[in-house]
Amino acid sequence: MSHPIGVFDSGFGGLTVFRSIVNELSGYDFIYLGDNARAPYGNRSFETVYEYTLECVQWLFDKGCPLVILACNTASAKALRTIQQKDLPHIDARKRVLGVIRPTAEIIGKYSKSGSVGVLGTQGTVSSGSYLLEIEHFSPELKVSQQACPMWVSFIEAGEHESEGAAYFYKKDITELLDKDPEIDTVLLACTHYPIIEQQIKALLPAGITVLSQGSIVAASLRDYLQRHPEMDKRLSKQGVRTFYTTDDPALFEQRGSLFYGSPISAHFADVVD
Repeated sequence: MSHPIGVFDSGFGGLTVFRSIVNELSGYDFIYLGDNARAPYGNRSFETVYEYTLECVQWLFDKGCPLVILACNTASAKALRTIQQKDLPHIDARKRVLGVIRPTAEIIGKYSKSGSVGVLGTQGTVSSGSYLLEIEHFSPELKVSQQACPMWVSFIEAGEHESEGAAYFYKKDITELLDKDPEIDTVLLACTHYPIIEQQIKALLPAGITVLSQGSIVAASLRDYLQRHPEMDKRLSKQGVRTFYTTDDPALFEQRGSLFYGSPISAHFADVVD
């Protein structure tokens, strides 16, 4: 049986991170799972996000993945810690689940000269306070301002991210973020969907503001993790196989997912709820 790395997201957005991970670790086997049937997660309760995420993580474990990456900020914010502390010891203490928030929080302080950073994310990620806690841990000197962007993922998932309606909300939310702290010189895209609209975001920001997306950061962090944990690295199969699953229509996932992944994909249906 193969032992791929599992990569999970509530929908398409995690494919932007997955693309970077595959580029960084091209020789490894991977399974990507998008819970598109229940996306987006951003406005759902902590309990619901935890329940859905755990079901998807267990499905990936059942597919042979000893290591799962939550390539979803909302799942990382609302479910990761509980799964790590409560569920893994009972499921299999040798398995691991990692998220995307900590790797980003570790390095964001290196980019800001003013000491003021902004975070754009879903309602769920922002309300969780996870980025505030993690950045405080690694860079307590930073001033962090957050802005929830509740409409962005819906526009992106629907393929309407270049519409006039979407542009109105981009401008509104970015303006609100900058109004909170005019000294912001670094903006983190704390949602894996947002790289799709990175150019629109940059066009609405003053010149000189650094925009960080998570793909390359998470990929580099995962490589470092495997170097520091050779016992996990030895368990992983390395045939360069990538398999894509969705809880929704595979044909639709192939069509829209290719935009996020950057090349054509072939998807299969996943029934994560027995």
